[in-house]
Amino acid sequence: MSNLTAYEKVAAARGNKRPMGGYFIKNMIDNFVELHGDRRFGDDGAIVAGVGFLNGEPVTVIAMERGDTIEERIKRHFGCPTPEGYRKALRLMKNAEKFNRPIICFIGSSGAYCGIDAEERGQGEAIAENLYEMMGIKAPIISVIVGEGGSGGALALGVGNRVCMLENSVYSVISPEGCATILWKDATKASDAADVLKLTAQDLKEFDVIEKIVDEKDLTNEEICDNLKKYIYEEIKELKKMSTKELLDQRYEKFRKIGR
Repeated sequence: MSNLTAYEKVAAARGNKRPMGGYFIKNMIDNFVELHGDRRFGDDGAIVAGVGFLNGEPVTVIAMERGDTIEERIKRHFGCPTPEGYRKALRLMKNAEKFNRPIICFIGSSGAYCGIDAEERGQGEAIAENLYEMMGIKAPIISVIVGEGGSGGALALGVGNRVCMLENSVYSVISPEGCATILWKDATKASDAADVLKLTAQDLKEFDVIEKIVDEKDLTNEEICDNLKKYIYEEIKELKKMSTKELLDQRYEKFRKIGR
């Protein structure tokens, strides 16, 4: 495990060269077919979603993606999903439930898109609907925080039977800068806020918010991807042994426990 401070891990999670959801789809999922649109308004490039195979196992994959070039990042809102993205994600989850396909969610976003047009189209409602519906999806759900997991925008894909984090990813209700601005009226105290927020993978594992930390230290992106793929595949095999009731009860109890 790395010895980075909490705020250094925030910086690592935001790193320009850090692989996001699209990378893991490309290097983990065979014969991936991307599906588009929420059937209500349009398509959102910040959410890449579709179906494919993980070691021969049919899966539905939903991933947050910010893009590589500046043009692509603008098109994808720098990885911040709009209501259409969350509704597209839920549409594919419902489809996965119909065919009993395991669902894999890759989370990496500073939060939901904060434009006024997103608010006009029901950003808060779209996130809330995902939280509500995911609790009752009758298919295994595994959520992976691969970068910055920010606020409800990240949690909207985080209601899983298993939740894991890459070692240098973070998961928090607010950014350290935003927290510092609220608490101390001074964004330069973001490092102090990061410590207080307990947003690292190690903190969240200790609080039982997540089940697994995927090591990154001294590993290449390819090695990290391979290790993550093995973990996800083994967890899918275990979750598929559970009855629908056991699957839903386990997910419910997991999140009830966190709130106690």
